[in-house]
Amino acid sequence: MSYVPRLKNKYLDEVVPQLKEKFGYKNVMQVPKLVKISVNQGVGAATQDKKLVDVAVDEMSRITGQRAVPTMSKKAISNFKLREEMPIGARVTLRGERMYEFLDRLIAVALPRVRDFKGVNNKSFDGRGNYTLGITEHIIFPEIDIDKINKVTGMDITFVTTAETDAEAFELLKGLGIPFKK
Repeated sequence: MSYVPRLKNKYLDEVVPQLKEKFGYKNVMQVPKLVKISVNQGVGAATQDKKLVDVAVDEMSRITGQRAVPTMSKKAISNFKLREEMPIGARVTLRGERMYEFLDRLIAVALPRVRDFKGVNNKSFDGRGNYTLGITEHIIFPEIDIDKINKVTGMDITFVTTAETDAEAFELLKGLGIPFKK
């Protein structure tokens, strides 16, 4: 038998019946599910130092367990000393088992390490059932060695779901264990 992540089992065994009962779905396929997790990190000082993007790609690869890709600028902005096709950040898109593993580590290990943590904001939904979480310090992840960090940066984590409304997505993410503010 192959390995199945803990959160995927929790989704199938607990969250699906709970959402089916709460929203009155007639079919299991109507129940919203988590499609992907997209992690983005912008490196503002990359216009002066090209190595900062390589460091961001390496750190993001260690955090997510999947190779990160540098993002390129789409247009030139002279005030920011930015040229077209210049590397300015890093991103990773997680799906399947890696997505559930990353979400499990985020909930169980990383978020409790945030200073004065009272829960994540429940107003960051986009109206179509997707949720974006901003993290100000990437050192909350245990994969990052604090002694080797020269600059603390933030990142955006977007949870893409098949939910039609924000209420459905909120219940789905709450059922998976994301600690929302009361």
